[in-house]
Amino acid sequence: MKLYKVLSKSGRACHGGNGRWSLPAKNDDGTWTPGDWMPEIKGELVPCLNGYHLCRKKDLLRWLGETIYEAEYVGEIVKASDKVVVREARLVRKIESWNERTARLFACDCAERVLPVFETKYPNDDQPRQAIRVARQYAEGGIDNATRAAAEDAAWNAAWNAERRWQTNRLLKILSNAQIVR
Repeated sequence: MKLYKVLSKSGRACHGGNGRWSLPAKNDDGTWTPGDWMPEIKGELVPCLNGYHLCRKKDLLRWLGETIYEAEYVGEIVKASDKVVVREARLVRKIESWNERTARLFACDCAERVLPVFETKYPNDDQPRQAIRVARQYAEGGIDNATRAAAEDAAWNAAWNAERRWQTNRLLKILSNAQIVR
């Protein structure tokens, strides 16, 4: 079973926990030397409480972060719905294809999948479509930081405006159906 660990760029846990992992090193020939085995965990392995937490392929979306490493373990494993917990683990190699550029492009892909839902409800609002377009351009190096920041502001404004419209409509619906209790 292939396992993964998602960490900050510095090798620290980014979804809880407080440990720093021993990172693998890339060799001159492009191969990897695994990081050191982490200290053995004592006591009962309990998801979210005790043990090294790793992801299976199906868990990765839940735990995405700055860096993803392939990991391995020895010994006991406890399987939870969205992770596994082990007593001994180490990082084998960094998944180099996951980086700031691919993370942005992945976010664009996800946003584009739900764009038709938004555009059906708000056919005259192209701000989300334009924000996705600019985010793709930025990921590919086609625009500068100032243009990216302006597009990000526009995207936040569009999201905020859409949410406020929904909240207003929802509140009015509740108020029109509410019975006043004294």
